[in-house]
Amino acid sequence: MGRRSVVVVGGGVAGLAAAYELSGGSAGPDEATPRVELIESSARLGGALATTELAGRVVDVGPDGVLARRPEAVGLVEELGLGDRLEPVAASGAWIWLRGAAREMPSGLALGVPTDAGALRGWPGLSRRARAALARDRHWPARLAVGEDATVGAIVRAKLGDEVAHGLVEPLIGGIQAGRIDDLSARSVFPALLEAARRGGSLTVALAAGGPTSPGPAHATGPSGPAFVTLRSGLGSLPEALAAELSARGVVLRRATAVTALRRTPAGPYPWEVDTATTTTPADAVVLATPAAVTAALVGRHDGALGALGAVRSAGVAVVTLSLEPTTTTLPATGTGLLVPLATGWPGPETMLVTALTFLDRKWPHLRRDDDVLVRAHVGRSDDLRWGDLDDATLVARVHDEARHLLGRAGPIRDAHVARWPSALAQYELGHAPLVEAARAGARRLGLALAGSAYDGVGVPATVGSGRRAAREVRERLAP
Repeated sequence: MGRRSVVVVGGGVAGLAAAYELSGGSAGPDEATPRVELIESSARLGGALATTELAGRVVDVGPDGVLARRPEAVGLVEELGLGDRLEPVAASGAWIWLRGAAREMPSGLALGVPTDAGALRGWPGLSRRARAALARDRHWPARLAVGEDATVGAIVRAKLGDEVAHGLVEPLIGGIQAGRIDDLSARSVFPALLEAARRGGSLTVALAAGGPTSPGPAHATGPSGPAFVTLRSGLGSLPEALAAELSARGVVLRRATAVTALRRTPAGPYPWEVDTATTTTPADAVVLATPAAVTAALVGRHDGALGALGAVRSAGVAVVTLSLEPTTTTLPATGTGLLVPLATGWPGPETMLVTALTFLDRKWPHLRRDDDVLVRAHVGRSDDLRWGDLDDATLVARVHDEARHLLGRAGPIRDAHVARWPSALAQYELGHAPLVEAARAGARRLGLALAGSAYDGVGVPATVGSGRRAAREVRERLAP
């Protein structure tokens, strides 16, 4: 048989990472390397990893940093020879808007869940009743049977009360996922929380005994180095570097081309044919690095478990970046950002749109300038689509008004940019883990592989790892 052929559908970072691994990974191509073709429906590669020029510097308008202790993204950056561009986060701590004011986040939180009730004793962000609920969990914990899974919200509310759930856990976990903790699966989103609940007894004690589950808002560095890093050229430069490397390896990159069908060809030399409007590519295997709903539409008719991926919902968000006049802008004394709980009231219309502010030029040294302050606002959740009804100018003005309320002062806007991500984040709801397991089993039976943020985590490291693992599965399957 001639050279093997693999098609990657989807040119986000998962698809690019899959194509990189298929073409040899860190070692590069060899005689066993298949022909690789990547097909992306949009004109740009990289998905949510994207940059823009704002106020004289390159700024990420999607994810702006990665968790350094996870090896997938940092390792890929170093393999591409970009290690000298890595920059550690420069500040630590965060604030949260509770009880009508910005409060410095306490220590001892695991994704917002307190692990040390003593650290919150006297903290003004919670009422005395909420602090008493934390003390009860330590000494007289509520009983809770969670079984195979439960929502994050159900566990936290039952064990620690509604105020902790709404004021601390929802802004952190809900913000990361752009979802609601009462919908999100603990097994898929926060397995350490599910395990702590299964142990019974005190939830805070069990979480503390399990060790850190995240670096937390108060820790920019740890024993082994910085908690978060970015690229001085922007994380959006990672897809550009990957695309250049793939082109040098002979990988075929097709932009602005939609895959219209995946057809099985059991009688031919290749088991699959991948159709676009103008071409058909034969393939020994296909990596589907597409959103779950797109994957279901393309291959659901071949296997019911793959069709079930159509049930995975996604949440849209917007990112509004503001360059503000510095002398009339007041940031909190420390920290890289400010979280805003859902349904937070303010003097303006409705409740706030903003779910978080990030102080970009405090967070990343390469973005600092003397003549402005760079603030990024995050807007939108799975059940809050109001931003979609506003044009860019109206959205910028609304975000600026809310920032003034949250910060006290937010000077005139010197420059602004709006990035809209209508289906950015898959929602890992109850039943997500078995659904994914069944879909992957169905894909393997068909000679397909699944990759992307719908399966192994929504962060950049998890998504990169998902692509590379899918590619390794394919290479092992095709090995002689």
